[in-house]
Amino acid sequence: MFEVKKPEMVNRTFRMPLDLIKRLEVVAQGKGVSLNNLVRQCCEYALENLNDKK
Repeated sequence: MFEVKKPEMVNRTFRMPLDLIKRLEVVAQGKGVSLNNLVRQCCEYALENLNDKK
């Protein structure tokens, strides 16, 4: 049976440099996704590929 799932989301505020936001907006627009979606994917990718070597 099909079940619609809604992941739990939380609102947070982060400060980022304006030039970074502009670059992210260009990429998001070019890929046809929301800025929020792109930032979430970038964070997930960075955490999954984080080098934990000291």
